[in-house]
Amino acid sequence: MSGGNWKEMYAAAESGDLPLVEYYVKLGVDIDYAHPEFLSTPLVAAILAKQEEVALYLLDAGANPCLHSEFDAMTPVQAARHVGLSQVEAKLVELGAPALPPEEVEKSWLARMFDRLAA
Repeated sequence: MSGGNWKEMYAAAESGDLPLVEYYVKLGVDIDYAHPEFLSTPLVAAILAKQEEVALYLLDAGANPCLHSEFDAMTPVQAARHVGLSQVEAKLVELGAPALPPEEVEKSWLARMFDRLAA
């Protein structure tokens, strides 16, 4: 694996340029490398940019589904939840990433009132 051309692959992942990401992966650029300038992974960058197709490709290509992105201070699952990419979140969990608890939806005042009356 090589870290070479990592910056270009990172930019391609973030912008959604799947053919360029595929090219760099085939060249052997390390998809889990976090450059000291960026401290982020291409997977988390793609997820936060809502580039679902690129994120799924990186996972299929062997990206670590649990690798924390230091700059973003989140895991890929947290990033997917943050931007609402449920298909990516499901794929991450399928590949072994720890699942997050379901989001709690705040009830309306009327629903809370009925809950109190029912208690």
